[in-house]
Amino acid sequence: MNISYFLGANSYRGFYSLYDNLVSLPDVNRLFIIKGGAGCGKSTFMKTIAAAANDAGLDVERVLCSGDPESLDGIFIPGLRVAYVDGTAPHAAVPNHKKSLN
Repeated sequence: MNISYFLGANSYRGFYSLYDNLVSLPDVNRLFIIKGGAGCGKSTFMKTIAAAANDAGLDVERVLCSGDPESLDGIFIPGLRVAYVDGTAPHAAVPNHKKSLN
């Protein structure tokens, strides 16, 4: 099953984010944090990976950008236990060296 969802939204109380909950470490063997300037191809890169996973018969969870639903903020491929996330502001992701990914 392929699903798409948002992890952030503008609300009457301001921006509400669930980006910290994108993946939990027990569910992921590999987490790739992609950094780069606006328009450099982070989302296109993730779309290409998601399409290749689908072509291989794998399900993909797509995290849509709340500011531009045509853009991706992340993908998770449960069958491979692999996730790719956009690590640039406003949803900056940084590696946490205190936790182990196996």
